[in-house]
Amino acid sequence: MKFKLFVLVVSLFPALVFTQDILLEPVATGFSLPVDVKHAGDDRLFVVEKAGRIKIMDLDGNVLPTPFIDIDPIVNSTANERGLLGLAFHPDFANNGHFFVNYTGNDGNTRISRFTRSTTDLNVADPNSELVLLMVDQPFSNHNAGDLAFGPDGYLYIGLGDGGSGGDPGNRSQNPKEKLGKMLRLDVDSAIPYGIPTDNPFAQSADTLPEIWALGMRNPWRISFDRMTGDFWIGDVGQDKWEEVDMEPAGSKGGLNYGWRCYEGFVPYNTSGCGPENTYVPPIHAYQNTNAVGCSVTGGYVYRGSKQPSLYGKYIYTDYCTGIFWSLAPDGLGGWTNTELANLNNQEFAAFGEDVNGELYVAGIGTGVIYHITTPCSLVANAVGGSVSCPDTCDGEILMEINGGCPPLSYMITGGGNPPNDPWPGLTDLCAGTYSIVITDCNGCTSEASAEVVIPDQVPFSLDLAGDTLIATDGFLTYDWYLADTLIGTTMEPWWLAGYAGTYYVIAEGGNDCPRLSNTVDVQLTGLSGFKESGLFVFPNPVFDRMTIRAEEGIQGELILLDIAGREIGRKQVMLNAGDQVDWWLADVASGAYFLRWQSKDGISVGQGVLISRKNN
Repeated sequence: MKFKLFVLVVSLFPALVFTQDILLEPVATGFSLPVDVKHAGDDRLFVVEKAGRIKIMDLDGNVLPTPFIDIDPIVNSTANERGLLGLAFHPDFANNGHFFVNYTGNDGNTRISRFTRSTTDLNVADPNSELVLLMVDQPFSNHNAGDLAFGPDGYLYIGLGDGGSGGDPGNRSQNPKEKLGKMLRLDVDSAIPYGIPTDNPFAQSADTLPEIWALGMRNPWRISFDRMTGDFWIGDVGQDKWEEVDMEPAGSKGGLNYGWRCYEGFVPYNTSGCGPENTYVPPIHAYQNTNAVGCSVTGGYVYRGSKQPSLYGKYIYTDYCTGIFWSLAPDGLGGWTNTELANLNNQEFAAFGEDVNGELYVAGIGTGVIYHITTPCSLVANAVGGSVSCPDTCDGEILMEINGGCPPLSYMITGGGNPPNDPWPGLTDLCAGTYSIVITDCNGCTSEASAEVVIPDQVPFSLDLAGDTLIATDGFLTYDWYLADTLIGTTMEPWWLAGYAGTYYVIAEGGNDCPRLSNTVDVQLTGLSGFKESGLFVFPNPVFDRMTIRAEEGIQGELILLDIAGREIGRKQVMLNAGDQVDWWLADVASGAYFLRWQSKDGISVGQGVLISRKNN
């Protein structure tokens, strides 16, 4: 890490909070040179101060007045890159109270130590509980790295710089007998002070230290594991031309060589004594060390929170010298897309932090401010449509799911069959149709979602014609029969005898289904209608003032005229020889739909509908 001249630069460029793609919201202030932010599996954040103190803050920014631990007396923080530099909590911290720190002692050498939380106060640790795991001599004051983290495998990973000065003059990063310039991997549970994981890549090697997980690091300033995938991310500070980001996929067997001092980024640096280029692992991304771009990478985290959906799954990192923030995301072709998120134009941001919920923070080393990383337009809305209960009802609903953004929220809905009657966040009393909802938050950011209110699947309902009989789908309680949009009768049976011409349809109600409207059926009558098996014909239909009765064969009986309620209106005795006919005058009968029944002396009883109309057709 290059902390050069940060006091001067911070005084000239105070922390800016508004950016194009991310927003830094101050959460807590008053820290002295914060260099690390970690959580312990709960709603607390632990802020590491370079001088040797760790303080506790909650997610609302409240800072406890008493430090979690203060080891200032044993920490050498006089140089830019010395001090208490890293913190990692044991995966079982809630039960064993163990946490691990990386600091430079008063002799200037690196110490990796375990401390233990108080048994009586969960917010205080015992400064006298130190167990030194290992000490590493530091030939120079810079390139101490300092970060450490537990991987998904439960082992402790420790990043160590190359020993300092410039250009790795001792070629320590490539020396397999040196811990400097390496990534170490320790088992802190199997032995005191630590054990070697049996699957460490050099656990059985006589030529390489068994603690080594990876080689070729220059100054790995901030490491992290993707909490979802387990991928291992490293921000490795470059020499004077290139800054790099390394990523080791989950499931790696280790033993990789990231190339320093043979390579800086993708470019050869000093290849004297180096192997072939393909024996080294290049970074997934490198950027030039220039005044405009940066001079010291600050490694970050893959965002896995829920409040900033536009950042999800992206690795967020920055440069200490320029304050430019970027994201790295897979490009779908096996490579990576690097996107600038903000340019804050200052030397300030020394470390990222992740809370228990996956939200990201960044520490301003000069201002002593801890910032929450948000996005100005983090609003993402999703809509899920329901259904109306019946085709012609407007009782549908749309449910909204909102992530990100800031209150108050407002919305505008268009489309569909009618405007909403219900206030946010539910949309109810909607007709069937497709709706578009635009959500707007306090920053004026918008998100659009669409949803369809559908008509539920229903039992097919139809009306058919068999002869003069209209037949509807069975299974309903009542059937309202219509001729030319006029209700002509209600039955409990799914059929109706059509006795006159016109367009029919039926509406059925009851049962377990919605009221159902049938298709229409056109009935064409010739005006001459026969009574089946009777040899009797009557015409015309509709009747104006009289009905003519004709016999195809000798008949004897009577015709009975009934209204649609079954009440008798009149009757006529009929006795005709074959080919004879007689008129029945009905001029005093009101217009309407009737039923004509033939009752023969032989017991034959048949009927059909008849329409009496005072309009002469």
